[in-house]
Amino acid sequence: MNDLGNVIGAGKLAVITGAASGIGLAAARRFAAAGMRVVLVDAAAKVEDAAAAIGGDAVAFVVDVSDRAAVERLAAEVHQRFGPVSVLMNNAGIHGGADALSSPDIWDRVIGVNLMGVLHGVQAFVPAMIAAERPALVVNTGSKQGITQPPGNTAYNVSKSGVKALTEGLAHSLREQVGDRITAHLLIPGFTYTGMTGAAEKPAGAWSSEQVADFMMQRIAAGDFYILCPDNDVTRAMDEKRMAWAMGDVIDNRPALSRWHPDWADRFAAYMAE
Repeated sequence: MNDLGNVIGAGKLAVITGAASGIGLAAARRFAAAGMRVVLVDAAAKVEDAAAAIGGDAVAFVVDVSDRAAVERLAAEVHQRFGPVSVLMNNAGIHGGADALSSPDIWDRVIGVNLMGVLHGVQAFVPAMIAAERPALVVNTGSKQGITQPPGNTAYNVSKSGVKALTEGLAHSLREQVGDRITAHLLIPGFTYTGMTGAAEKPAGAWSSEQVADFMMQRIAAGDFYILCPDNDVTRAMDEKRMAWAMGDVIDNRPALSRWHPDWADRFAAYMAE
């Protein structure tokens, strides 16, 4: 495990995508508070206001992470202007509200930002992080939906399932190449009040983005790969049971998404009540 003080500290550089608001902005504030120089990246121009509000050495770039060439240009400019990256947080994400039969345009956009955007960030920044021969870490933002697969937003679920698999593979590749000098981590937020929530005020059951960022910092320090966040409605124990049930669909050959299947609803409820 990395000594976190060698990665998150004064003068080190953090790059965060999806940083104009929500979890990305909260994380940027936490890294800045730790004395890091922060680069905030977002497709929305308001990221410039976010960087200005953080102040200090914070800088903003307006970049669509689904554009591979744009991310590659970003990485080259960041390296040239600021030097080695210590923290890379691939956090940019969007909701699409798409099921398996929805418009290909929605699918292209959701997969392009949520999955390919993470891959573009990894491939554009990580090779230079390896070459720098310094301790570093990568955080990719996944979702519980990428594990439990609730119906109704299949494109999002698929994208976040891909982020999980990508980050697991990245962790293995880094371990084989550089040992524990560069670590990868999968952030798995719970119900979080962000711009994607669609509510004017924070629901009682939701965590704030700041709570997620604080929890992330604690669990990175503890060496967690899977940073599984609770919220005000769902405990870790509940998450573990839901995830175990989802894997049980495969092991026990139940119907797909049996948790929501009418023939299995009562059995799932009894299982959760045990």
